Amino acid sequence: MDREQSIYDAAGGFEGMLKLAHSWHLRVMEDEIVSHAFSHGFHPQHTERLAAYFAEALGGPALYSEKYGSETSVVRTHSGNGIHEEMDQRAIACFDLALEDAGFASDERLQTALHDYFTWATTTTMAQYHRSAHDVPNGLQIPKWSWSGLAQG
Repeated sequence: MDREQSIYDAAGGFEGMLKLAHSWHLRVMEDEIVSHAFSHGFHPQHTERLAAYFAEALGGPALYSEKYGSETSVVRTHSGNGIHEEMDQRAIACFDLALEDAGFASDERLQTALHDYFTWATTTTMAQYHRSAHDVPNGLQIPKWSWSGLAQG
């Protein structure tokens, strides 16, 4: 029995993730609300690191965990900034536009899976510890997302 293709593979592997991460980063830097999150600077390899994170979360190799860090470090980076629902919704809107920019709009199933993943990650794991990064527990694993939603995490 053949295993169903992962979202990562359906999106074109790492090159697809890199294209998506680059498109999203361009979109958020143009958004007056979301770009505020980057006003204090960002890692020079932000796009590559984001692509590696997407890859690992969407059924690809453990690129992020092996090269850059853990889920705990990612969540801590996004924590302690208060509740920012408008920013989250605008980041999701930028992601939807980035899906089009990256060429994923023609595959409705893939577009939906990527949108659902990003929406879930933005509004749950990345927004869970709004009071302080010190609240984030050690040992978190990057959640895995499948065609049917959260697979583990």
